[in-house]
Amino acid sequence: MSVTEENGAAIQAPGTSSYLSFDNAPDYVPPVWPASEGHQRMMMHIDVAVDDLTPAVADAIELGAKLADFQPQENVRVLLDPAGHPFCLYLDT
Repeated sequence: MSVTEENGAAIQAPGTSSYLSFDNAPDYVPPVWPASEGHQRMMMHIDVAVDDLTPAVADAIELGAKLADFQPQENVRVLLDPAGHPFCLYLDT
């Protein structure tokens, strides 16, 4: 279930009291990746397991993500969502 309001939205996992809440932040400053002294650090991080990195990355980019310049691991791809939050797609072996 999802709920959208003027200043945010929430997505609830069906049959639970667990949910993700997203708030509008007019003064938002995107984080930098990798973390750098004196700059906004990431506020959250989501890892998503995938069976094949290449098509998963292509799908994420098609949906608006951007491949981060710094890639620390061979079996992981760090991407940035449209607001600049980093997230990872990793090869589930």
